[in-house]
Amino acid sequence: MILQGTHYAGAAGKPWLVFLHGFSGDRREWQLPEACLDDYPRLYLDLPGHGASASIAVNDFSDVSRLLNRTLISYNILNYWLVGYSLGGRIAMYHACQRPDGLQGLIVEGAHPGLRDDQERASRRASDAHWAARFRHEPLEAVFADWYQQPVFASLTAAQRQELVALRSRNNGTSLAAMLQATSLAEQPDLRAALAECVVPFFYLYGERDEKFRAIARELPAIGHEIPFAGHNAHRENPDAVAERLAQILRLPIKDTL
Repeated sequence: MILQGTHYAGAAGKPWLVFLHGFSGDRREWQLPEACLDDYPRLYLDLPGHGASASIAVNDFSDVSRLLNRTLISYNILNYWLVGYSLGGRIAMYHACQRPDGLQGLIVEGAHPGLRDDQERASRRASDAHWAARFRHEPLEAVFADWYQQPVFASLTAAQRQELVALRSRNNGTSLAAMLQATSLAEQPDLRAALAECVVPFFYLYGERDEKFRAIARELPAIGHEIPFAGHNAHRENPDAVAERLAQILRLPIKDTL
């Protein structure tokens, strides 16, 4: 069993870029201008419970990391960068902390490194259980209409919210609920210390209107990059700027990324 995805060829000798989407997205989420990145071979994956991987169930982050390893082996990907947004960014950070062979760099957008105490975990576990129950039992349009009212999405316009509700409602609610609880922030270890020991280059992107993740960026052993005219979902709100930043990062000599 492997994660389903779409891949594109690139120039010989370039590392692969492996893209991981956020919760309720799929492999199509990372729609970036190709001109900036078409020299690089690229793999866009559907995470468990999403897209063509909707039938794949996992118990925890360790399961997802093993699935990712198997998937990369199936594509004969030996050298790669992970690029992940939100849930995909949390999975990318966890995977990087396992020190997998072949990982050359980590680029994360708007993702949390982990909660610090048991009270925060208990609160998040209860919140995610509430959302999971709604995903299982209510129409997805109604659930996502409320989902995108959460403070982290405050920068979205009404039209952007409506577009996202329509897009995300194509998912399977039961599969989403299972993935939400298996990879809840409450179940994720605090990765800050492990990330500090990672030897690969680490870059963190956040939207200029995303105050929560701007603050989180300052806590991490990463080079931060602010994306203008964007909130939490920066690559959707300003794809040109994100693509240009990724290309800029990838052009850096290795010594300048460490």
